[in-house]
Amino acid sequence: MPGSDFEGIFQGKHVLITGGVGFIGSNLARRLLELGAYITIIDSLSPEFGGNPFNIQEIKGQIQVFIGDMCDEGKLELILPAQDFLFNLAAQVSHAGSMGDPMVDLEMNAVSQIKLLEMCRKWNPAVRIVYAGTRQMYGRPHYLPVDEMHSLEPLDFNGISKMAGEWYHLVCHRVYGMRTTSLRMTNVYGPRMRVRDSHKTFLGLWIRQIIDGQEMILYGDGRQLRDLNFVDDVVAALLVCAANPQAEGQVYNLGGAPVSLLALAQMLAEVNGSGTYHMEPFPMEMERIDIGDYYGDYSKIRSQLGWEPYTPLCEGLLKTLNYYRENRLYYWP
Repeated sequence: MPGSDFEGIFQGKHVLITGGVGFIGSNLARRLLELGAYITIIDSLSPEFGGNPFNIQEIKGQIQVFIGDMCDEGKLELILPAQDFLFNLAAQVSHAGSMGDPMVDLEMNAVSQIKLLEMCRKWNPAVRIVYAGTRQMYGRPHYLPVDEMHSLEPLDFNGISKMAGEWYHLVCHRVYGMRTTSLRMTNVYGPRMRVRDSHKTFLGLWIRQIIDGQEMILYGDGRQLRDLNFVDDVVAALLVCAANPQAEGQVYNLGGAPVSLLALAQMLAEVNGSGTYHMEPFPMEMERIDIGDYYGDYSKIRSQLGWEPYTPLCEGLLKTLNYYRENRLYYWP
């Protein structure tokens, strides 16, 4: 698996993960523990942002956890100076949620980001920072696959705020020499993602529906193309960026093979052994911000850092289904 040779890089290092009780952060924390790092997590545990205490239940005795605002200066003044790496994953990632409450979205994804970076500049300007960006900032693609040179034309407030957060990181590199990288993620799935609704990911809701024996809901005609990355592969991408000085100041797309939503629903039902779906027209509020077809060109991170997606989609879906069958009590509403 990509990232299996990182023991010498992260062994004995101090790592801070913002949003570490969430989906990607909790999986990252597990991998870093395997690599011998000392982990500190800070997370607000706000229900709408996806933090779930069960995500770190098995490892909480091996890590340091702070529950609260990622920009709490009192906590950060104590935590930041000792850190070698900072994985900045805390965010509001709901597209529809950003349109419903743009001020919360702005505060979390833009204002909090520059506050955190200023504290890093003050207390630990050499800390290595990897930021969780998003493909949503591209908006509706003009061509496929979408590379890093594609224009940035977000269709929702979340794309704008995440773009601002990314640019704060890049400008801090260009002006102050801070060691920042942004990963523009696509649809990440796997164990520990939120599945109670579609606010974070449509696939999470499908997982819950198919395990409950309900029909999956596809909006539109099902022909929309998407690419997906299993969470273990995304963790490997985060680590490979942090480990390589060449990545400092860079932006990288993640991505995978494109699949239509209809084909994805059919594959999920096949992997599950059963399952049905039906199509509904897009609700107007969703149709207005839908980006149409999207899949990313990840050749830059592949050529520069050697990363590529490793987990076949059917294998990732099976692992995800099995996890939620076993742990549904902790994730269902």
